[in-house]
Amino acid sequence: MAVTAALAGVLALTVLALPDDANRAPDTVLVATESAKGLDIGRDVVWVLAVGSDARPGEDMTRSRGDAIQMVGINTRTGAAAILGVPRDSWVNIPGHGTSKINAALYFGGPKLFGQVVGNLVGVQPDYVFITRFEKFQNLVNGIGGIDIVNPFFFADDPIKPKGFKAGHLHLTGYEAMAYSRIRHALLRGDFDRSAHQQMVVKAIQRKVRKDRDKPGFIARGVMSAMTNLHTDLSPVELFKLGHVLADIDPAKVTNCVVQGGIGNIAGQSVVLPHVQAAHQMGEDARKDAVISRCVA
Repeated sequence: MAVTAALAGVLALTVLALPDDANRAPDTVLVATESAKGLDIGRDVVWVLAVGSDARPGEDMTRSRGDAIQMVGINTRTGAAAILGVPRDSWVNIPGHGTSKINAALYFGGPKLFGQVVGNLVGVQPDYVFITRFEKFQNLVNGIGGIDIVNPFFFADDPIKPKGFKAGHLHLTGYEAMAYSRIRHALLRGDFDRSAHQQMVVKAIQRKVRKDRDKPGFIARGVMSAMTNLHTDLSPVELFKLGHVLADIDPAKVTNCVVQGGIGNIAGQSVVLPHVQAAHQMGEDARKDAVISRCVA
């Protein structure tokens, strides 16, 4: 999926939020992993795995396939952030389920197993896993008035965006941001370019939140949109702290890379064969300060 719908939602967290109607299927899920135990939000580097679920209406998005996959590290002392994009077709080991595309880990074992598998690939385990849907992501982007990006080249996709995206400065609505993040087949490098586009959208969301956060009512509207129908196992205090950490990211201190790999065919499926050592190197690089000094292929 493209952005990361997930990440967009996480970046919009800024104040205390309470779960919505328990009888409704949640639009967003935020869970703590084993790595979060003993974590001091506000003093440590915090890692959030943001996931866009491809679940259809009525389906359990915590047992669907992850579409957009971005691991985000935030340095709570400096405001720096590192974003590691993971192609959804990466062929990896899923404990207890053999080898498969990495996005199947969410289907097999839910958010915590998915977090473990992505963490195994990049060498850093997430403290939190955040999941949301296409529709929720669009609402989040519309709720902040859209976003601005600089698109490096024209591309189009008949089913999603037949007129395409021109090169140059673009203002994207929620639907357009979703389409920009989701299109793959029209891109020269497929899954790798799509993950990079997701990161562009994520960074644009953060820039907008940072720029407009002091406008009257801006944060309140964003929070209400992000937190409507949330399911979480975090306490209100944890939510409050995590929200402020995410909102305080300095856009000038965001570094990002996409895990690279080869293209293969396994059992009739086109897959990405990730360069695990390079992925680990980037994760290790960002582990302590949430800064990626260079992308490694």
